[in-house]
Amino acid sequence: MATLLRKIGLIRLHGRDTEDPKHHRGGGGGGGGPQSASLRGKGGAKSGHKPAAPPPPPPAAAGAASPGPGPAKGRRAAELGPAGAAAAGGPRERAAGPGPGPAGGSLVPAARREHCAQVRSRRLMKELQDIARLSDRFISVELVDESLFDWNVKLHQVDKDSVLWQDMKETNTEFILLNLTFPDNFPFSPPFMRVLSPRLENGYVLDGGAICMELLTPRGWSSAYTVEAVMRQFAASLVKGQGRICRKAGKSKKSFSRKEAEATFKSLVKTHEKYGWVTPPVSDG
Repeated sequence: MATLLRKIGLIRLHGRDTEDPKHHRGGGGGGGGPQSASLRGKGGAKSGHKPAAPPPPPPAAAGAASPGPGPAKGRRAAELGPAGAAAAGGPRERAAGPGPGPAGGSLVPAARREHCAQVRSRRLMKELQDIARLSDRFISVELVDESLFDWNVKLHQVDKDSVLWQDMKETNTEFILLNLTFPDNFPFSPPFMRVLSPRLENGYVLDGGAICMELLTPRGWSSAYTVEAVMRQFAASLVKGQGRICRKAGKSKKSFSRKEAEATFKSLVKTHEKYGWVTPPVSDG
């Protein structure tokens, strides 16, 4: 019986050695005597198993262990080019580049702003010269605080058959005063235009002196429009809209407000962009 158990134990040890290479190196539990040691040796000889050599360190680890850029980092920088070399280099290499500072990032916008300022200035200078040469003295211009981009424009004439012209005569109003401010990208964007005095009713003049005209909106504006053309269109819309000089007590002397005009104009632009600029029939209210 003991002999049989011993044989069974030897068979089991032999089977484990042939199935699992781990048993070639480690000591066994219940069968770890001289016979099991000889079986492990025989199993190792038959399978030809040799301990694997330790793998070489990866390139990243070798590069990290050695100071300086090293050949691996040099090859990588060469493959990436100058920008890649600056990104892969140390702090000294990164400091050598221009970096994303404000000076490097604002060169193109600064040049664009300068170009837009030149275009706007040339255009407005030409506009002033053309207005000064008008033979009918339809309008005249005064610069606000000597700024080329902020004008007070006097509208001296409207249709002489209109009730507005009669109001101007009766109230000794020599002109209708408007303010025009020109944005940075003029003439590609419209000026902001509002009435300053006198206080008008109707004629597409709204709260604060805002003016309801499509050509004064980004959607209706064209860079071909001149200030003279805009003013002539405004004079026509005053007459078409039955504009009158306000004579109501307490209201006639109330000044228009720029802040109120800007808010009103912004609101009317949103409304017309939603519903269009077509005037509804009178029957529709």
